[in-house]
Amino acid sequence: MDWLMGKTKTKPNGKKPPAEEKKLYLEPEYTKIRVVDFDLKELVVLPREIDLNEWLASNTTTFFNLINLQYSTISEFCTGETCQAMTACNTTYYWYDEKGKKTKCTAPQYVDFVMSACQKLVTDEEIFPTKYGKEFPNSFESLVKKICRYLFHVLAHLYFSHFKETVALDLQGHLNTLYAHFIVFVREFNLVDPKETCIMDDLSEILCSPLPPPPAAAPSAPASTSSPSSQNHVTER
Repeated sequence: MDWLMGKTKTKPNGKKPPAEEKKLYLEPEYTKIRVVDFDLKELVVLPREIDLNEWLASNTTTFFNLINLQYSTISEFCTGETCQAMTACNTTYYWYDEKGKKTKCTAPQYVDFVMSACQKLVTDEEIFPTKYGKEFPNSFESLVKKICRYLFHVLAHLYFSHFKETVALDLQGHLNTLYAHFIVFVREFNLVDPKETCIMDDLSEILCSPLPPPPAAAPSAPASTSSPSSQNHVTER
């Protein structure tokens, strides 16, 4: 397919983020918000009775749909004026067309390229077969890796450029859970080079760890027998 002839490249943009642009998404008040609180590893491990390619196809298609939906919630804020380049942290993503021409596009243009290309792939019966007995192509795994790499770029941009809008919409729990699920999945099957995802390692380390247990309730006791230690119980996180 034409888009696979091209590629994207990441390049540090050489700019240090202003002090006021600290990573809001790393604040504990936001990282603790998830939709689920169980170990996501259980969701991604390959079931014994399922074919690997079938499992990769099902999950990749699901992540494409969910990330596309998550982006759509803030798309009105991601414009050619507000996001003149596809950036995340200190990285700018460039799109390469089928002729190898390097294109520095706006973020909405880049996301449109990504989603259009992924849509074309996951709906192609020759690549993502849905009929029983249909074989997956030899290039299937490399195509899944390509899709996951692009989807990571979209997630990274959502955090870096649109987390405030996500919080305003009260969707940070959905984004955090989606991101953590995606990262655990691509790590389980080595689908994205760690050099690609390292720009978000600080967030990944937090979100891919189970949430700490809630503080234990202090035992009730008559006022006359309560002690300072029972009243000042602190649970370390």
